[in-house]
Amino acid sequence: METPVIFEDDWLCVVDKPSGLLVIPTPKNENITLTNLLNEDLKRKGALYRLHPCHRLDRETSGLIIYAKGKSIQKKMMDEFRARAVKKSYIAYLGGVLKSDAGSVNHPIEGQSALTKYRVLERRKDFTVVEVSPVTGRTNQIRIHFKGIGHPVLGETKFAFRKDFLVKAKRLCLHARTLEFIHPVTGKKVALNREIPRYMIDLFNEHA
Repeated sequence: METPVIFEDDWLCVVDKPSGLLVIPTPKNENITLTNLLNEDLKRKGALYRLHPCHRLDRETSGLIIYAKGKSIQKKMMDEFRARAVKKSYIAYLGGVLKSDAGSVNHPIEGQSALTKYRVLERRKDFTVVEVSPVTGRTNQIRIHFKGIGHPVLGETKFAFRKDFLVKAKRLCLHARTLEFIHPVTGKKVALNREIPRYMIDLFNEHA
């Protein structure tokens, strides 16, 4: 799979993860993961370092993910995530039409507090395009929260059923579009943006 590099320096590498690819193995020990593929490519090129993911994206979610070139940088970057110092935003297509132009979902997930903020970018006949800013980072948070308010992400199969959607999507329509953080070594601000993938553009145009 093509995995474009969006940002790279001596310490970090940010790539655009395609939908359908795990970041790291699950307990099933899958061999084909984004991390393995990237490190196998580095090994072929003779690189003396390995890439270590600083956060996670679901298998079905596409978009920006940060890798560290070494464990020490990974720890510094993960500390920023734990301190909620990394700003992230996603683009999601939600089933149905949201009435409010902006809002938040504040429902605990597995006993832990979870907060997701959103704003509507555009409404279509049977779905809504939203920008999502998760304040917390629980597993599957965005998908669980929007299912919980009756507007699951288009293409959802884990927390919803095909009968729940008027618009049928072949893949999950959730994309990690922006990242903003302070570089753990240089101290400079890094702001990255990656536009939505082709399949989401095509789906949007089909329902113009």
